[in-house]
Amino acid sequence: MKGTLYGVGVGPGDPELMTLKAVRMIRENGIIAVPGADVKETVAYKIAVQAVPELEEKELLPIYMPMTHDAKELEENHAKGAKALEACLDQGKNVVFLTLGDPCVYSTFSYLQHRVEADGYHTELVSGITSFCAAAARLNISLSEWNEQLHIVPAVHRLDSELTESGNYILMKSGKKMNQVKEILAKSGRDVLMVENCGMPEEHIYHGVEEIPDDAGYYSLIIAKEHK
Repeated sequence: MKGTLYGVGVGPGDPELMTLKAVRMIRENGIIAVPGADVKETVAYKIAVQAVPELEEKELLPIYMPMTHDAKELEENHAKGAKALEACLDQGKNVVFLTLGDPCVYSTFSYLQHRVEADGYHTELVSGITSFCAAAARLNISLSEWNEQLHIVPAVHRLDSELTESGNYILMKSGKKMNQVKEILAKSGRDVLMVENCGMPEEHIYHGVEEIPDDAGYYSLIIAKEHK
């Protein structure tokens, strides 16, 4: 009987935000896959090991997921990653793949999940707290109220909108395009807050576009709310 591949969200950074189910899945399964060549240096591992110290004794499976827009390189590495996971599943072993935030939202796990499922294996998702929900809680604000719309935009890949749609915006992974993002935000007239590295030791909060540095890091999440 083949094993099951689990995509498990470890939350945004604070190990106390890991769900009880995520902790249990790590404890109950022997093989833990992590997106990165050096597993113990990855953000996902560093979060999880604080909540589950016995993770250090588990069999760790590195899955290289390059940060690139090169379609060929992505295709090759996703294929390699899927085969590495399937080799374990073929032995009847379950594999827990750790992913930041929630595996249902812009997760690297989805690329592997599609391939593994297409090859006839069973997969399951274990939800985690998203970075934008954690950031809103950290800022002590709501993301949407009553009939407000909420727009989630992966700004690192594409940000063509001038944020003219009604409602509030979440801009994820804005770091590489921060100059462009700040220009759009300044024109929008919205109330802007940013949390960099939410829940991590190096967390930083910025109030207003003028405070946001041009060299903000990859894990920079912006909340832009309609001015009331």
